[in-house]
Amino acid sequence: MPTEHDEHDAHRPADDDEHRLRQLGYTQELARSMSGFANFAVSFSIVSILSGCLTLYGFGLNTGGPALITWGWPVVGLMTLCVALAMAEICSAYPTAGGLYYWAAKLSRRNGAAASWFTGYFNFMGQVAVTAGVDFGAAFFTNAFLDLQWGYAATTGHTMVIFAVILFLHGLLNTRGVRLVALLNTVSVWWHVAGVTVIVGALVLLPSEHASASFVFTKFVNNTGFTSGFYVAMLGLLLAQYTLTGYDASAHMTEETRDAARSGPKGIVNSVLVSLVAGWVLLLGLTFAIRDYEGVTGTSTGVPPAQIFLDALGPTGAKLLLLIVIGAQFFCGMASVTANSRMIYAFSRDGALPGSRIWHRINPRTQTPTAAVWLATGGAFVLGAQNLWNATAYAAVTSISVIGLYIAYVVPVFLRLRQGDAFERGPWHLGRWSRLIGSVAVGWTALISVLFMLPTVSPVTAANFNYTPVAVAVVLGFAGVWWLVSARHWFTGPRITADDEPVDRASALESR
Repeated sequence: MPTEHDEHDAHRPADDDEHRLRQLGYTQELARSMSGFANFAVSFSIVSILSGCLTLYGFGLNTGGPALITWGWPVVGLMTLCVALAMAEICSAYPTAGGLYYWAAKLSRRNGAAASWFTGYFNFMGQVAVTAGVDFGAAFFTNAFLDLQWGYAATTGHTMVIFAVILFLHGLLNTRGVRLVALLNTVSVWWHVAGVTVIVGALVLLPSEHASASFVFTKFVNNTGFTSGFYVAMLGLLLAQYTLTGYDASAHMTEETRDAARSGPKGIVNSVLVSLVAGWVLLLGLTFAIRDYEGVTGTSTGVPPAQIFLDALGPTGAKLLLLIVIGAQFFCGMASVTANSRMIYAFSRDGALPGSRIWHRINPRTQTPTAAVWLATGGAFVLGAQNLWNATAYAAVTSISVIGLYIAYVVPVFLRLRQGDAFERGPWHLGRWSRLIGSVAVGWTALISVLFMLPTVSPVTAANFNYTPVAVAVVLGFAGVWWLVSARHWFTGPRITADDEPVDRASALESR
């Protein structure tokens, strides 16, 4: 399991982090002011159990029901933990903002540029989709609150307006500097912990009656139109898998984190571990509080958790809990834009995105990639706008985020497995468990990448078509055509921007 060396240097000065970054080929440009806890906070905020669990809860109620919600979470959580552990080991060896696509380039035995190129584009697609999914979920819940409080009807048009406002606010906050972002993410951690405690406590202690244990642990529901219970159960895993995404943010923030080779890996793993435990408690508390199943799935607000709150606690209590959830979702979306913009910044630094010169610019006052922030929010809006004409758009956006991110997650893991003992570890690693954990991570990702591109409702119509394969094909097609026509002649992988040449890997490790 994970081991650490040299405890006496656990608090290395920032100069060592900058030296390590230079060894990897980059000059320090971003402000390195984040602590290890702040790094963890970014990933934990993006995972956000109060966002993912609750915004896809209605999907889970119709696709497997309480039994899948209850048992799917720990199964998916354990598989996700394997992916996180395998990523963390690589992050310790290569703590750069480029993260996944940089790892792919360095770990590939041949065609490293191509591996880097396609990993980067899958990561870009997943990051944009996560931002869209999180902020659209926040818009759903905000509209539900406004409907309860002031009668602002939960219509598609109203939700789109709220979605645009939330994205704009997240873009604005992310242009103010990393110190503000770090502070808000720290607040986010405690908001989530306190929020889950309050919500679960209220749903357990205040209602006069609760659902039975057999309802929570064994009731299977299939409202999809498909006849195969197994197929529906597999689709139902999307609730948990979508929630447990985005923890690569700790890797993207390593150039702004102190003691990055240790803090980054810890941030990745701890964000999944804490979310795994707290998320299961939240889902159990919510499911035990269901009184009227049909009323919850057919609620006029379009937000089943809001109806559960309303039935269990009445209007006042429901609105208070909704505010807690909306706050958590707002923090989650802000952190998602942060991670997305750093990935865009790093990928553009290496010339891989159209208009890279624009997206790579650093604001000299705040030392943040301002243009990349607005590209992240603009791309998320375009993706979320599909909801205007597709009834299952939200499920599709979440599927896109899962597929894009997890393919980007395991390409470096797969390449690391191929290296075997030739892989030179950082100070945080998995020891003899590395091959087993990495193999599980690759196999699980292959399964879900196929699963979440399949139809979610039967019969399939233009209004409920799962356009995930189309979105994946568009991004992959664009990246593939551009690679074949042009990029393969000039894209050589991560560029060297430091003034001096990077030292060899063995010397780098000795210097630590």
